[in-house]
Amino acid sequence: MANSRTKRAKATDTAKAKSNTSLQGRGLFIARTIWILIALIDLVTLVVSIPAMAIQVHLACLDPTRATCNEYQLFPVQMAAARFFGISLDAYAAYTLTCDLLITLLLLITGALIFWHRSAERMGLFVSILLITFGCLGVDVVHINALSVFSSSSGLLSLIYNFLNIFGGIIGLLQWPALGLFFCTFPDGRFVPRWSWMLPGLFIIQFAFYVLPPPWNFLNWPPLLQLLEELLVYGSTISTQIYRYFFVASPVQRQQMKWLTFGFALTIFVFLPLESLLQAQALHDPHSLIQLSVPFTTMLDYLPIPLSISIALLRYRLWDIDVLINRALVYGLLTLVLALVYAGLVFGAQALLVGIIGHNDGIVIVGSTLIVAVLFQPLRQRIQRVIDRRFYRRKYDAAKTLAAFSATLRNEVNLDQLREELVAAVQETMQPSHVSLWLRPVQQDRKHQATWSSPPPAL
Repeated sequence: MANSRTKRAKATDTAKAKSNTSLQGRGLFIARTIWILIALIDLVTLVVSIPAMAIQVHLACLDPTRATCNEYQLFPVQMAAARFFGISLDAYAAYTLTCDLLITLLLLITGALIFWHRSAERMGLFVSILLITFGCLGVDVVHINALSVFSSSSGLLSLIYNFLNIFGGIIGLLQWPALGLFFCTFPDGRFVPRWSWMLPGLFIIQFAFYVLPPPWNFLNWPPLLQLLEELLVYGSTISTQIYRYFFVASPVQRQQMKWLTFGFALTIFVFLPLESLLQAQALHDPHSLIQLSVPFTTMLDYLPIPLSISIALLRYRLWDIDVLINRALVYGLLTLVLALVYAGLVFGAQALLVGIIGHNDGIVIVGSTLIVAVLFQPLRQRIQRVIDRRFYRRKYDAAKTLAAFSATLRNEVNLDQLREELVAAVQETMQPSHVSLWLRPVQQDRKHQATWSSPPPAL
């Protein structure tokens, strides 16, 4: 009876929560109408910007900060690298537009799917139009920036350019605060904590510094000051997600937040560092194809984000996110450790051989490779145990402890020893604050009486 009342209470709470985040009647009609109008203007901007980008990427960027250039425009040194490899500007433009359209289409498809399935919910409408706007205006607003090539046009083209330029400026001003709003309200559309509605204002201030002329422009700031500003803006909003996860979110919302975190973590800790390494390598080799990697790496940077958002809102039960996170931690750390071991063996052994016999030998590389291959499986198992113990302690301890207790139960005949093993198994598996074991005393008259000791001895 109590269980049925509990289930009904949970169902009522769920229904109330859903009704508080859903739109109905005239409000839903107005919201969908506004969504459609913004989406149509976004799509017009995208269609007009594609030929503009094709023209702009043929032009060299002479601004070292790129404040007045498109993200995909080439510096003169990059154009020299393209000529060195026989790559024409037409081929580079086709490659750039392909990468840009792939990530744009992914954003558009994701936004459309969320609108189709979640258009009756405030968060669904908001996230879908946010993704579509990001896709149509371009990552790093490259599509809006490309429209500047039509600034000297006349007639209808000039009218379209002026309208889209004004619209792009307004949406660009709102786009970044909307990103902060997303972090503060995901996944149910509520501000948690309540005062977090002020945090999206930090994104407006950040956007203003992006459009100011030098030396006030954000790109002209010292690197340390840039880092502190980004930690303040993004860290403050991400902290609301951390608070929500540990103190407010339901189990389903926690799964959704894990998917969101997984997607952004791939971008921040995998793809962005990879892009930085490629750019550092390009500085030392002006005749490298890495000079032309920006369109591809930009596409990779944004790829996990719409995928993780769509899974979080639509299909968060499709895969076990805990397993994915576990595997990512294990194999990411394994790759890093093996790479360091391999580099240490190769460079250390070669330096040793040069110091002893005056030259190095190819056998060092072969031997280092074999050592790394031998270390792979035991090191993977060791890292898996460490990750399980640190991040999945309850599941890890439960499986390990119960397996050990099962083996003890089959072999142990001493009651006192078995009692100690049982208490230890409960402590390690459930981790309670206190454990008590009640034992029924032996009946001398062998009558089946259910007599229990009282009070129970604390062990």
